[in-house]
Amino acid sequence: MTDYLLSLVLFTPLVGAVIALFMAGDKLKYARWVALVFSAIPLAISLLLVATFDKGAPFTHSIGWIETSVLKIQYLLYIDGLSLVMVLLTTLLVFLVVLFSWEEKERPNFFFSLILGMQTGLLGVFMAADYFLFFIFWEVALVPMYFLINIWGGPRRHYAAIKFFIYTHVSSLVMLIGIFALAFQAASIEGWTQLSFAFADISGVAFAQGFQVLVFGLLFFGFAVKMPVVPFHTWLPDAHVEAPTAGSVLLAGVMLKMGSYGIIRICLDVLPEGAVAWQIPMIIIALVAIVYGALACIAQRDLKKMVAFSSISHMGMVLLGLATLSDIGIAAGAFQMFAHGLITAVLFMVCGIVGHNVGTRQIPLLGGLAEKMPKYAAFVMFGFMASLGLPGLVGFVAEFNILVAFYDWGLAEGIVWVIIIALASLLLTAGYYLWAMQRSIFGPLTDKVDVSKVHDVSVYEGVSLAVLCGLIVLFGIWPAFAWDFIFPVASDLAAVLGVI
Repeated sequence: MTDYLLSLVLFTPLVGAVIALFMAGDKLKYARWVALVFSAIPLAISLLLVATFDKGAPFTHSIGWIETSVLKIQYLLYIDGLSLVMVLLTTLLVFLVVLFSWEEKERPNFFFSLILGMQTGLLGVFMAADYFLFFIFWEVALVPMYFLINIWGGPRRHYAAIKFFIYTHVSSLVMLIGIFALAFQAASIEGWTQLSFAFADISGVAFAQGFQVLVFGLLFFGFAVKMPVVPFHTWLPDAHVEAPTAGSVLLAGVMLKMGSYGIIRICLDVLPEGAVAWQIPMIIIALVAIVYGALACIAQRDLKKMVAFSSISHMGMVLLGLATLSDIGIAAGAFQMFAHGLITAVLFMVCGIVGHNVGTRQIPLLGGLAEKMPKYAAFVMFGFMASLGLPGLVGFVAEFNILVAFYDWGLAEGIVWVIIIALASLLLTAGYYLWAMQRSIFGPLTDKVDVSKVHDVSVYEGVSLAVLCGLIVLFGIWPAFAWDFIFPVASDLAAVLGVI
């Protein structure tokens, strides 16, 4: 029965997307209810999977799909501790995004249909155990985001959507070349009569070191663009600034994690010698992304663009943890993926609220909003404190363990001083968040825009934000609720990498 729950959690949103899409005319107002129900069901199932998960026995589901004399492609689903945490994050954020967007008036049937369709693609990426299936779901997740930006985005939405499409699909093409290289080389080494794309079949193949280094680079490029890390990041600020709030929440909260998940699930597991060869370049790229993202935040005037650049810095921190190739580092990087998903959802929601209620997100034009919007100000303060790594909140747990793992790596390599670079980014992060908070919600009430009729956070927005804030505290105080699922996967990967 558990096997079929995997397919149920995967395809329930797709069914909801089709139903919502055809709810036009007089039934248009019911599209949001369809989205709420068909996003609540996957969330409930994911909670059931969490409650029944045995860390030593991952959930699997396998059905024969395309099989000929020379080709074997299977419908393979697989959920271990890492996948389970990402599935829970995805179902949670989609449900809260639907609730947050409850009052969407412009073509709500199409809007909610795209969100649910995207959810199927995202879940498929985190659950697929066949490379061909993985790539299909990867592409499925990208298409709805293009339409969300292009239809419901800001003034430069067409440019941002095209840029998003080009960057992500070029990187997908390079990633696909890497996947085919793995499959064909595995078939050559093992003497397969059928070409298989199953993770399990390919992960046990002893690839030559030179091949691993080359294919690791191809796959890493594809995944790094999606994270994104410098210098492959330029599509992200444009996409975030122009995207609707729901699109920004899912883009930063879940979609960016597709890249780092791919690095963990494919690059580190299948190509361990390639990972060792690429370790120093990955660390350099991660440090550049961390510092560059933080410096760019200081220069921003748009509150939402500042949060977008902060995601580049925080995803650089994820890469830094993974690049240590240690069990603590990999686990902390994966935990940072989860933590950033929760925190960035709060940040983009508050950016959306101020843009909608006040009419601007320009920091120099804001000021004193705590007087008119006290609940909103409280959520802004909480989100900023969580993102800068305040102890007791989930971001601190992730970043502290990443820094510990990086310090251990630097100590072993005799270059422990490099920890200063990562620590400097924490000071920069605190600086730009405190500066933005002081300018936007404290001080005298702004007279540069009309705030006479602004209203505080609505009920739907407040419930979504309150749930996220509660979870940020919960996982900050008891990180074992997620860490215990992630660490066994990281430990197994570190053991494979340690053989080299």
